[in-house]
Amino acid sequence: MEIRTSDLFRIDDSAAAEFLRRFEYPWQCVTGICEFVRSAGANLDPLQYNEVSPEVWIHKSAKVAPSASISGPVIIGPEAAVCNFAVVRNGVWAGKGCTIGNCVEVKNSIILQGAEVGHYNYIGDSVIGAGSHFGAGAVTSNLKSDWSEITIRGEQDIATGLVKLGAMVGDHVEIGCNSVLNPGCVIGAGTTIYPLVNVRGVIPGNSILKDRDSLVTKRQTRT
Repeated sequence: MEIRTSDLFRIDDSAAAEFLRRFEYPWQCVTGICEFVRSAGANLDPLQYNEVSPEVWIHKSAKVAPSASISGPVIIGPEAAVCNFAVVRNGVWAGKGCTIGNCVEVKNSIILQGAEVGHYNYIGDSVIGAGSHFGAGAVTSNLKSDWSEITIRGEQDIATGLVKLGAMVGDHVEIGCNSVLNPGCVIGAGTTIYPLVNVRGVIPGNSILKDRDSLVTKRQTRT
């Protein structure tokens, strides 16, 4: 199964990358995101970042709409955009050039360089890989209806010990509009998810998921 941190992410040189490298599996980072962001923010260069409110650090090249709501600890990286009526809260690292779009909510998550969550998305307790894109209305579900422990379902089930866990989305993944990523799903790098798909378990990299019963391998893999 392509579920290790090194399988999913060609990690860049950001502090978030250094944090993720500590973990064999990316979901192991979820309980420590807030403290990581808090610690990293306290060591940012004040010539590059403004602490606009307690534990909210925004790079001077980032663009944040006046209607956005941001509550720390949060770091908004270089050339990132936080758009109208977005809500960013409780432990978020938004990497260089990423987009948190209109009416998007992000909570306790890492969004790596160049990723886009553009319209009406919810990202909670998740890691979103570099260059990945969420279509309008696609969401991560981070809590089971019975509040039971979340298990990674694949060739071999792995207990996470977590009650709240969203999705681990590899680099350069395309998530179609209004898809739902169920708690603990893992999507391999380079994969495309069609619109309106109910995603569960581990989805291999470089594949296309058209619906729950139709998974095909892409003809060309990542280079």
